[in-house]
Amino acid sequence: MVSKTTGIQSKGTQVKTLTLLALWDLGGAKAEVKKSDLTKRVTRTKEKAKDYQLVFEELQQTGAIAIATKNRVAKISLTDKGLQILGDGLKSQDFEFAGQQIGTPVANALVKWIRQIDAVGISQINSDKQSNQSAKDAMVSKKSEVIASYDKFKSVVLEVYGKLNYEYNFNHLVPIYRIRRAVGDRLSRTQFNDWLLEMQADDILQLQGGSVEDSAPDKIEDSITTVLDGLRCYAKLLKV
Repeated sequence: MVSKTTGIQSKGTQVKTLTLLALWDLGGAKAEVKKSDLTKRVTRTKEKAKDYQLVFEELQQTGAIAIATKNRVAKISLTDKGLQILGDGLKSQDFEFAGQQIGTPVANALVKWIRQIDAVGISQINSDKQSNQSAKDAMVSKKSEVIASYDKFKSVVLEVYGKLNYEYNFNHLVPIYRIRRAVGDRLSRTQFNDWLLEMQADDILQLQGGSVEDSAPDKIEDSITTVLDGLRCYAKLLKV
């Protein structure tokens, strides 16, 4: 007889994607979720909590989720990598539902994902083009000017930050990838990273985590990743 665990394992990516979707729907991208609550959400008829233990372990090993135990209560959170894996999994041509997998919670979670993630990503296509062009227009008279000093970098970044924040109503959380693309090739990627981190050290900007609106790999690459803090996607102005 084939065990339930083996049956779950045989569906591999499918089950992991649905587990990540459930975790996201429970708010796991912003806060820790009780492992027991997630388990109740993903287990189906005739399945047991222990059937998903290996799924959780594999997701943790790949860095998709983080598991912490506080006061003997296990809690799970969705990492930035997990959010990207979830997006890729839902978009995969191999992803499809078996009849018994469609239930109200799953359907509602997918609708919520489409509204808050994919829909935003689609609407961002033209917005990205417009913001890039707008930033280029703002710098047109000095686009060939190399940024050779930290003070000059601060001036340029604050100008770009203010323009993007005003025109796109980012509410003072401006995506770092947009700032990088607006500054362009006037300095190296490494120098951009170092000086932006220096602006944080000087309490001018606060670099915050999360993920870009559509988890696009190129936008994540144009954000900043540090050894200690991990992925930083947004900049918030603290002072001028």
